[in-house]
Amino acid sequence: MSFDVQNDTILPVDHFDLRLDPLPHPFENENLAAIEEHWRYESAANPALFDGRVVLLSQLSYRQRRFEGRCHEVRFATFLLWRRLRPVATARHIYAHAMLVTGDGALLAIRMGGHTANAGKVYFAAGSFEPAVDFKDGRADFDHNMTREVLEETGFDLSAMAAERRLQALSREDGTVVFRRFFLDESAEAAAEKVRAHIARDPDPEIEEPVIIRSAETMPKRIAPHMPPLIEWHFANPPRL
Repeated sequence: MSFDVQNDTILPVDHFDLRLDPLPHPFENENLAAIEEHWRYESAANPALFDGRVVLLSQLSYRQRRFEGRCHEVRFATFLLWRRLRPVATARHIYAHAMLVTGDGALLAIRMGGHTANAGKVYFAAGSFEPAVDFKDGRADFDHNMTREVLEETGFDLSAMAAERRLQALSREDGTVVFRRFFLDESAEAAAEKVRAHIARDPDPEIEEPVIIRSAETMPKRIAPHMPPLIEWHFANPPRL
């Protein structure tokens, strides 16, 4: 197991080959009792949590704008214990972000609902990779994950939007976020109003509200730790379609 990736630097990505290993993740195998104990604590504190299936990395490398990695299906309960213990030498998280750029140049993020595992946190609409739906022939489909999560949480359909061709990635000590810019025609306020209407129609919304970010100098309260470098990168690098 190894993570041969430069941390804390946004890297251009021409190809990302993330494979799903059918074997159990060693972190899960080695911590079964602790996972159960921690899950009892977390689910008692928040009964809305669901112990679904997500993935954790066991290997990731970056060479010549190419990522190669291996991940394993784990319980959400396993992910929660990993999150409490992180950084863990044998395991890291990986997730994808669609960076929504509005017609007037702002960024559109979301604040997570109070019943979720990330209550109150601000980041771009996203969700963990689900082994049953976000992998094709054993390989992660980043665009499918982004499209599915953004549609569920905001009502916007990424497949109908212009987007940058290239992916970007930011690795930190505990994980890697892969992202791509997508472009809305609407102004920030008009886009946010559409998200509010989507939330009002959803009987069980995951998000609390849309969050407009107009500059790197005005970070929202409770912004997720990985977000400031992405926001700073966006405003320092004008989009190119």
